[in-house]
Amino acid sequence: MEWQPTSSRQHLEAGGALPTSAGAGVHQGEDLGRWVRGHRLGWGKLTGVQQWMCEHILGIEPAAEDEKPRPRHTQPTSGLPNLTAAQYYQCEGHLNVPRKHVETVLSEDGWELQFRLGAWVSNQRSRATTLSPERIGQLSSIGMRWT
Repeated sequence: MEWQPTSSRQHLEAGGALPTSAGAGVHQGEDLGRWVRGHRLGWGKLTGVQQWMCEHILGIEPAAEDEKPRPRHTQPTSGLPNLTAAQYYQCEGHLNVPRKHVETVLSEDGWELQFRLGAWVSNQRSRATTLSPERIGQLSSIGMRWT
């Protein structure tokens, strides 16, 4: 997040209001909405002087907790793949999962996750020669076939 309040100040001095969402206002080629939103969401990363300037000069306040984006869950929790595969095996009686198959599961904190079970199963099979005997045993116990 780059600190360049000049365009924002010029926009305010010209009688404009600062937008709070990306793409809502462009001044001299700078997306003011994106700049304001970035500073509101990244408030804790600003110096004390920058926070003061945002509040008292530009009228920008930190984002409320309900405005902050939900955290992304890019990595499944450690037991999620095994649990999802085991549930699929119980329902279907096999782990011949199509590569593009996606399961919707709830994370430990209640978020719905889209878990790409088919890709995960395929990846495990392709890595069989590099997996530890313990890991192969775990996967075999939930119905994984290696051929």
